[in-house]
Amino acid sequence: MLAYVFVLLAIVMRFASVPLSFAPVGPALLFFGARGSRKQAWIPVLLLALTDFALTRFVYHYPYRADQAITIVWYAVALLMGTLLRDNARPLRIGAVALAASLGFFLVSNFATWAVWTMYPHSPSGLIACYVAALPFFRNQLISDMVFTAAMFSVPALVNLVRPQEQKA
Repeated sequence: MLAYVFVLLAIVMRFASVPLSFAPVGPALLFFGARGSRKQAWIPVLLLALTDFALTRFVYHYPYRADQAITIVWYAVALLMGTLLRDNARPLRIGAVALAASLGFFLVSNFATWAVWTMYPHSPSGLIACYVAALPFFRNQLISDMVFTAAMFSVPALVNLVRPQEQKA
């Protein structure tokens, strides 16, 4: 249940933090992969894909293009990365997976932007310019990913700390 709550939080925050790139999409997918139902793993990917469509078309007023498909594939990959934490969710491992997911999204999504759109020349220098222009967004995303990953993965541990005390009372 908590995995679904975090996915819904990510969706709400995507709309609320549009200019800031500060939403827990990656952390919610990692958490769902680690703690959510394997049979229902398609649900957060679908919900986030629909969210992307709505944001792209109705908030940003951009056409929906092939680079969005790359983002949807990344959602599935991030969810699969979360499964690496299913049996071994130690803090260092959680942080490493979150960092890899964040960096992976930055690299893949900006490559797709460079490849699909005409904002940057389709040359090595254009690709570098695309990555450089995306660095401020990556900074916010990385901070967001690390903070929300720590928070989300801490909730079950905090619940377990509180629960035994409630049972004793």
